[in-house]
Amino acid sequence: MTGGNPTNTQLRYRDAERCNLKFPVVIVAIDIDSGVNVGSIFRIADALGVSKLYLTGGSPTPPSPKIRKTSRATEKAVSYEYVERATEVIAKLRADGYAIVSLEITTRSTDIRKFDARAFDKLALIVGSENHGVTQPVLDASDHTLHIPMFGQNSSMNLATACAIAVFEITRQFMPEPLRSVPAAEDLQLPNAEVTGKSDR
Repeated sequence: MTGGNPTNTQLRYRDAERCNLKFPVVIVAIDIDSGVNVGSIFRIADALGVSKLYLTGGSPTPPSPKIRKTSRATEKAVSYEYVERATEVIAKLRADGYAIVSLEITTRSTDIRKFDARAFDKLALIVGSENHGVTQPVLDASDHTLHIPMFGQNSSMNLATACAIAVFEITRQFMPEPLRSVPAAEDLQLPNAEVTGKSDR
């Protein structure tokens, strides 16, 4: 007799459970010079229910073979917009009621584990380039700056990896209570719905 659970088998992509939720969270990507990273951000945005992606500065935009290499065609599913100046996007989002939150380690950044995203109705997450991070003018315009705690010798991680961690933590907090506490999708009876405001605490 062999060990293991015979019912624990890998699902095919088409068989995986989907909730189709969209959260009041957008990403603003500044000067992401790698199409591979942009493609990864599209895929993250699709997977984690981000409402919109703003590409700014030197960030490449679809159609692009390098973006498509990692996006798995999610650029067709995620709403996005290119705006040259990040500060213009931030000003517009602030006027629309978004909290401006940068992902960067600074002298005043907050451990993301201590951040309460549910204090806000809507949130814009700012991510910077692999080499230069979030620029000082954008940091100055941010309401909050978050960092991901690290425990190894390196002080940073790949942009797409950091973006995925941050977006998951933020959207997790916006999830309805059953999703936050019961991770198994098959245990939920959820309609296809949008989450457009604060969740119940």
